[in-house]
Amino acid sequence: MSRSIVRQSKFRHVFGQAVKADQSYDDIRVSKVTWDSSFCAVNPKFLAVIVESSGGGAFLVLPLSKSGRVDKNYPLVIGHSGPVLDIDWCPHDDNIIASGSEDCTAMVWQIPDHTLSRPLSDPVVVLEGHSKRVGIITWHPTARNILLTAGSDNLIIIWNVGTGEPVISMDDHPDLIYSVSWNRNGSLFCTTCKDRRLRVCDPRKREVVAERLAPHEGIRPMRAIFIRDGNIFTTGFTRMSQRELGLWDPTNFEEPIALLELDTSNGVLLPYYDPDANMVYLCGKGDSSIRYFEVTEEPPYVHYLSTFSSKEPQRGMGFMPKRGVDVSKCEIARLYKLLDKKCEPITMTVPRKSDLFQDDLYPDTAGPEPAMEPEEWLDGRDEDPILVSMREGYVPPKSRELKVVKKNVLDSRPTTRRSMSTMDTNSLPLLFLFTFFSYLLSLTFFPIFPSLIFPFCYYSVFPSSPFLILSSLSCLRGCWRSFRT
Repeated sequence: MSRSIVRQSKFRHVFGQAVKADQSYDDIRVSKVTWDSSFCAVNPKFLAVIVESSGGGAFLVLPLSKSGRVDKNYPLVIGHSGPVLDIDWCPHDDNIIASGSEDCTAMVWQIPDHTLSRPLSDPVVVLEGHSKRVGIITWHPTARNILLTAGSDNLIIIWNVGTGEPVISMDDHPDLIYSVSWNRNGSLFCTTCKDRRLRVCDPRKREVVAERLAPHEGIRPMRAIFIRDGNIFTTGFTRMSQRELGLWDPTNFEEPIALLELDTSNGVLLPYYDPDANMVYLCGKGDSSIRYFEVTEEPPYVHYLSTFSSKEPQRGMGFMPKRGVDVSKCEIARLYKLLDKKCEPITMTVPRKSDLFQDDLYPDTAGPEPAMEPEEWLDGRDEDPILVSMREGYVPPKSRELKVVKKNVLDSRPTTRRSMSTMDTNSLPLLFLFTFFSYLLSLTFFPIFPSLIFPFCYYSVFPSSPFLILSSLSCLRGCWRSFRT
């Protein structure tokens, strides 16, 4: 008798969950420009969304903590004379963001830590070099200040943002470029193009080192990303307009490692990759679901895990870097789903019972420190990202207070008042002295008021003493003498 063998994986039970309504971002006028961009970028500090704006292009930048309803007069980042098409946060500085626009320019902005009080209109640098709209913006993963832009002029330009000058230009694409993705150390990048070709480019040699014609047979737009082991993950369409995904070895483009048909839909699948978990999240524009897969070295190499579904279709998506997730809740990914007038965070969680830090879920991840300077990368040096431990981001749960449920029997015993027989004998001389002086004062000085005060003070000190009677009698005697005189 044959038995089905369940594949062992710690990510088999990952589940997605939308946050509570008060943790979403409401009343955001998401851009309606017709461009297959994510329209959203996020890092551990800020959320950026391309929005509708009159008189040019603009995008909204919010601190992650500023959830809830967004004021319609909230200051925007403005400066482009045409609609903004793409935005991307710098991986080495959480306050730096780049934007590309239909006005043929790319701009780099520095966002202050405090909330904007007025619109930000002065970019740090304006990058001018394209003759048509700039639709793709992506930062180098390991080198400081290296930014890649791709435009509708079929030109790819790599900039040194520190000087504001182009350092590399490539015109190997005969048609519109759909996507660009760096590999892990930034030595290569892959592109998809309207001519239905998948290319792998070496920017410093300014040449295409590998290409594949029609990795997906359909004519609709494709997407491609490098994954951790150097292979390329692609999404596209079949000849019958069915959406499919593929896994390719760039050293051998003859046959795919894996090719999987998904469904029939018109929306382009945008892939988001988690290199630490080796998982890919597929978000289709116009879809109301997010599919996620695990890539392994065992057949069939791309394993379907699950699907997160909701009611409303998504206009775009943002993907949080790993150092921004909540490790205390076993959260391995967080996506920011754009709706018509709302941005809704979605958490991906591995169910675990322990409150301890989960080392197997959180290997060291890419940190914010660049591995090299731009001149070193241009000279041919390659470095992997500098890794940081996720344990520092762990917040231990609050200590649980010990509660005693059983009543203490001592609390139920009646309280007894001390009698004279149980009083300390050392207090007897004090009683005599207190009574004697009270009597003298009642006879001699201020016969009324002190004589009234002393019994009360006496009672507060010796409430159970019989000498209180003497003090009270002295008070009455003093009052009577005062009345007679």
